[in-house]
Amino acid sequence: MLQDPKRYTVTAALPYTNGPIHIGHLAGVYVPGDIYSRYLRLQGRDVAFICGSDEHGVAISMKAKKEGITPQHVIDKYHAIIKQSFEDFGISFDNYSRTSAKVHHDTASEFFKKLYDAGQFIEEVTEQLYDEKADQFLADRFVIGTCPKCGNEEAYGDQCERCGSSLNATDLINPKSTITGTTPILRSTKHWFLPLDQYDTFLREWILEGHKNDWKPNVFGQVKSWLDDGLKPRAVTRDLDWGIPVPVEGAEGKVLYVWFDAPIGYISSTKEWAAREGKDWEPYWKSEDTKLVHFIGKDNIVFHCIIFPAMLKAEGSYIMPDNVPANEFLNLEGNKLSTSKNWAVWLHEYLLDFPGQQDVLRYALTSNAPETKDNDFTWKDFQARNNNELVAIFGNFINRVVVLTNKYYEGVVPQPNEFSDIDEATLTEMRAYPAVIASSIERYRFREALVELMNLARLGNKYLADEEPWKVIKDNPERVKTQMYVALQIAAALAVLSEPFLPFTAAKLKGMLKMDEVPEPVAVLGVVDETLSYNDARDSKRKLGWNDITLKSDLIAANHHIGHAELLFAKIEDEEIIKQVEKLEATKLANKADNKTVEAQKNLITYEDFSKMDIRTGTILEASKMPKANKLLVLKVDTGIDVRTIVSGIAESFTPEEIVGKRVTVLVNLAPRNLRGVESQGMILMTQNPEGKLVFLNPDADGVDNGEVIS
Repeated sequence: MLQDPKRYTVTAALPYTNGPIHIGHLAGVYVPGDIYSRYLRLQGRDVAFICGSDEHGVAISMKAKKEGITPQHVIDKYHAIIKQSFEDFGISFDNYSRTSAKVHHDTASEFFKKLYDAGQFIEEVTEQLYDEKADQFLADRFVIGTCPKCGNEEAYGDQCERCGSSLNATDLINPKSTITGTTPILRSTKHWFLPLDQYDTFLREWILEGHKNDWKPNVFGQVKSWLDDGLKPRAVTRDLDWGIPVPVEGAEGKVLYVWFDAPIGYISSTKEWAAREGKDWEPYWKSEDTKLVHFIGKDNIVFHCIIFPAMLKAEGSYIMPDNVPANEFLNLEGNKLSTSKNWAVWLHEYLLDFPGQQDVLRYALTSNAPETKDNDFTWKDFQARNNNELVAIFGNFINRVVVLTNKYYEGVVPQPNEFSDIDEATLTEMRAYPAVIASSIERYRFREALVELMNLARLGNKYLADEEPWKVIKDNPERVKTQMYVALQIAAALAVLSEPFLPFTAAKLKGMLKMDEVPEPVAVLGVVDETLSYNDARDSKRKLGWNDITLKSDLIAANHHIGHAELLFAKIEDEEIIKQVEKLEATKLANKADNKTVEAQKNLITYEDFSKMDIRTGTILEASKMPKANKLLVLKVDTGIDVRTIVSGIAESFTPEEIVGKRVTVLVNLAPRNLRGVESQGMILMTQNPEGKLVFLNPDADGVDNGEVIS
């Protein structure tokens, strides 16, 4: 781990522009990366927080064909949606680029050409899977089959998401094209390969030896598994018509493999940012005193810890990532998030239902972040986090402080008198929180850091509850001045320390306290510097920095005038949560209907065979449960011919009471059958709805009597 770096390059996985982004993306990558970057800026660090849209690959081409538009239209549409979602949720990228940009095409082409000219690639004619019906070679993600390692029948052509094994599409058992569903054939084609096996020793020394103590166990374990399994050369080019053309002769019709060009997008985005800001981009990628950190999900570990580092090593002038704090997956209401099945909470839709409540979602996702294992997002937990923590703890404390300050002192921060032992202990504990929270953030334990932030709010609540200034004011108003002064210092500390986690709340709280109106010196790296602001590159105003909470005696000085109280968080009612759960239930039903398989047609029968069946209308007169049988009901049915007993296996779908009087369709000439001692004289005809519940085939038309023949 790099100690005391001069600058930080922080990257977040490039989202793929074939659809909008959902809460899984936010929880796994973008909120953690944003917390880390905002924290570093508050520390006065030099930070480049970099991202952009991943816009190449066959998935874009296929979506364009499906929607009848061009690939450019697809990426333009989703790039705009994704970029807006990030802005809406306060993801504070220093630059958000796109891989269709010229700067990226040039950067990726130059990178490939340098490796090509240096003889770093293997050129081979190989057999690749080809979809004859679609008339194209199949990219890895467009082949699905059985994993040869664990037997997962839904493994992709590049990786099995169940066991994490690295695969080639040709390794799959019973491969199928996800484009047409047909079995692909093998066809010869020429490609360039990066010989990953040649980097085995380097990767083992760099990661397994150099980072065995500071990388997350899930990341370290997956990398070790890949290395122990044996690395193989990996293609860096593909037979596609959408992407960056391979910049060498004899490569017509081929483009750079999307996972070769996509991570180079971090570099090209940094170039774009540096050009705009008048900076030199190279130190952020090539200087040994730069700390490079990649925020990703666990499905991208191999690309960021093996393939991209091997590319950088082959190029020769780049630094390696100091850490890759990949998260596991977030599930939704007990099921895996799925874009194709619409089983997701989409960011742009969330804000329609919960306008102005971005921080509530950021808080819920961070509290439940899948840092070491897959976690589950539920709407009830979301509601509880808001109501029981943000409203009841954080919001309650701030509201009491601001209301009482306005009530007692017309919004003017009072001059404190002598501090009691409790006051001194409270302020000392408050000043310890920046270091405690920082320790968790710098170890990428954001859930833990958020707990400590809320403990600071709990400290404030406890102080007010124990001191009871609303009672003391009657007999000792001078003492209340000190109490409110102490409480206001905690409120100011919360305004600063909450910014990485709850940026909109922090801004609103600073506005209520009017903290940005008073110039303040900033502690940079633990030293008060009267000449530096919180972030000179972004804001010319002086603001309180992270370490000021520890080093400054007055976070809000006496005689400073604060504003009036506003609610930071609003209680979320049950009705709002029920609406979200019902939306998901509707999605689940729609998926069941879409995925319903219709039974194949049975063997043909003759008209004479059909005419032998006597199907008539009838009415259920009585119904009772069959003793010691969970599935059977004993029915008395008026068939128009007679009243007869029929035993029907419908007890799991209906109670006896609800079907008395029900019109039904009956096969009356079915041979009698003895069921648990009761002779059944016919069959009630039924079907199923999409939920699997039985449904009567009943004659609803008026004027149809019992006993009418159905033909």
